[in-house]
Amino acid sequence: MRVRVVWAPLALLVAAQTGCAWSWWPWADRGPWGDPEFGVEVVTFDGVTEFHDRALAFYERLSHRRVNTYATYQDQVLREYFETPEAFDDYYASLAASLDAAVFEQNRPIGVEVAEFYFEAPGEATVKVRFVGRDGMPLRPGKTHTRREDRWERRSGRWWIVPANL
Repeated sequence: MRVRVVWAPLALLVAAQTGCAWSWWPWADRGPWGDPEFGVEVVTFDGVTEFHDRALAFYERLSHRRVNTYATYQDQVLREYFETPEAFDDYYASLAASLDAAVFEQNRPIGVEVAEFYFEAPGEATVKVRFVGRDGMPLRPGKTHTRREDRWERRSGRWWIVPANL
């Protein structure tokens, strides 16, 4: 049996892919630009990896911690992910309420699963996250969960969580 490789279409595909990165190429994708009026930045590959690392570190920090305690509320590391103290307060209140509504035992997630990251616009990303915990309802062994979508924005060279309005 003889395998025949067709080089011409493959070469054309490679040329088209690399040609799209050249500025003189007529079909080059210029991409969207951030609006400096709002302080939003265009994200490079380094910005994407920084976002990924920062988001994972934040959600890992929330895992196995009681959310409705003063110690967690005063955690300076968690507060560093928010641009203002008011933004942290809004996010924290929303998170505590969602864990309470899902009846988490001791308001403590035992696992945080990041389901998806996606970039909506330059300097704006959304994280779909699932908090898993033991069910706090009497006579209900097992687990419960709640899902959230958190919005992040890149401003002044740093990724910040932007809480939804309560």
